[in-house]
Amino acid sequence: MDKVRWGIIGCGDVTEKKSGPGFQKANNSELVAVMRRSSKLAEDYAKRHNVSKWYNNSDELINDPDVNTVYIATPPSSHMKYTIDTAKAGKPVYVEKPMAMSYKECQMMIKACEDAKVPLFVAYYRRALPTFLKIKSLIDEKAIGDLLCVNIRYYAKPGEKDKNEANWRVNPDIAGCGYFCDLASHMFDLLQYYFGDIISVKGLIANQGKQYKAEDMVTAVFNFENGVQGAGTWCFNADENLDRTEIIGTKGKIIYPTFTGEPFRLIKDIKIEEFDIGFPLHVQQPLIQTVVDDLLGIGRSPSTGKTGSKTNWVMDKILGTI
Repeated sequence: MDKVRWGIIGCGDVTEKKSGPGFQKANNSELVAVMRRSSKLAEDYAKRHNVSKWYNNSDELINDPDVNTVYIATPPSSHMKYTIDTAKAGKPVYVEKPMAMSYKECQMMIKACEDAKVPLFVAYYRRALPTFLKIKSLIDEKAIGDLLCVNIRYYAKPGEKDKNEANWRVNPDIAGCGYFCDLASHMFDLLQYYFGDIISVKGLIANQGKQYKAEDMVTAVFNFENGVQGAGTWCFNADENLDRTEIIGTKGKIIYPTFTGEPFRLIKDIKIEEFDIGFPLHVQQPLIQTVVDDLLGIGRSPSTGKTGSKTNWVMDKILGTI
């Protein structure tokens, strides 16, 4: 392989800005085909993004000889099927997060790719964003001393979209659970990138607002392999919006938002240092570049099927499904 020629299955909202253009802009990378069940919508996307081919059938895209790598950008309920289909065709897979509906499905995806001898990557793109790489470097340099614990608070106001039955993110049959799966998965993956695997976890869930079937309140405590302890609260029925993670060490702490791109702070000896790095225009592009480099044998991607599956294990434990 001298160039990665991508095909996208499921060219919905996430591909418009976050990921889609990144496949065109990454080095040695090209987006050559897209697929959506609606031919009209697939054609519209292709023409707007200067993509030469469009399909309404996943098998046709997967088996297109011009496509040598497939990005799966559908909701989680179809991640396993499309991953296995792509692996059977002998092509590498880059799948959206959360990786699957469950840890069990993740293991089946990993096995299918291993059997087919093709790599599997997961779109936990915060592992490659400069903001979070800077936080990792501060942790590794012991800027806050020895690590002790991490606290997460994520609150969100309910909105009109929560009452819409078409909102798949709060339909457990499609998303696996509710907003917790969609958002907390990013947070847990990032923390495991910083501290290593979570080895024990307990959680409580509730549906307090009863606006949809999924949970809207989650609390959890967890322990990392390096001894760091953590706690988190996710409330999607609050009267305020809050996105705050605190990493606490023996000599200071780091406070950052996971989703907003706003500056993060290093607090040490009562002094506050602020880092305003922000997010790139296409937030997945840095991770896409690592995947391309990995496939071409000139680098390694930090987000694989094995790392992605560990986040599904954590969420399953919190939700009580394993």
